[in-house]
Amino acid sequence: MAYEIPVTQARAELAELINRVVYGGERVVVTRHGKPLVALVSAADLERLESLGESAGETVEEPVISSVSRIGGLTSAPGERQRFGIAAEHRGPEVR
Repeated sequence: MAYEIPVTQARAELAELINRVVYGGERVVVTRHGKPLVALVSAADLERLESLGESAGETVEEPVISSVSRIGGLTSAPGERQRFGIAAEHRGPEVR
């Protein structure tokens, strides 16, 4: 089971979290508003995950890329850019 921590606390304790993952063998899930955002896993765990994907005939990146592509066309809710301090936005390739 993974250790869950809010993103604000993880930011303050990043060095300690890295040590827990590397030396303690823990997996850490960083959350925002109780929802998982990212996971910290050891390099060895990542290699195992990648090899599982390769043995299934796909790379780990393929499902991620297709997921991002599906949501790429969505627009942010009004005010979200300012709320999160986003200063730029991806507009895709220009059509000439």
